[in-house]
Amino acid sequence: MTQVYDFIDTHPKQKEVSLKSFEGKVLLIVNTATHCGYTKQYEGLEKLYQAYNKRGLEILDFPSNTFLQTPEDDQAISEFCALKYKTSFTTFAKVDVNGPTSIPLYQWLRQQNDQHIDTPIRWNFTKFLINRQGKVIGRFDSKVTPEELDALIQPLL
Repeated sequence: MTQVYDFIDTHPKQKEVSLKSFEGKVLLIVNTATHCGYTKQYEGLEKLYQAYNKRGLEILDFPSNTFLQTPEDDQAISEFCALKYKTSFTTFAKVDVNGPTSIPLYQWLRQQNDQHIDTPIRWNFTKFLINRQGKVIGRFDSKVTPEELDALIQPLL
């Protein structure tokens, strides 16, 4: 049975990163965008990361131009996030989150529901909360802010 730790993705500064390196951590996986009405959520994501990283939270940022709101290359995305929002959580290379060119991780995430059917990502800043055992315990759309997830994250730590 496939689990979140079975995937390997590309980091802009490293060739490949196995998600197995995050095993035993609480994960918040987010598809982000630099030119979206929800881009300000980077600030809330960084606050969650600063508050809970030492207790076992990892935020995995997957920038995506799936919705045509992240035209920059990986270096420009990293610079934007570091300068404007001072992000320090793990940011991967830009990916597709829907359709035939989506990365395997997102193909798997889209099927993590009661019916195990592929449910496309509706917009940027969709969040997947994953417990320490690697089980997706919630999918939250863009309107759910990082601050609203705080109460769900704390008991998992």
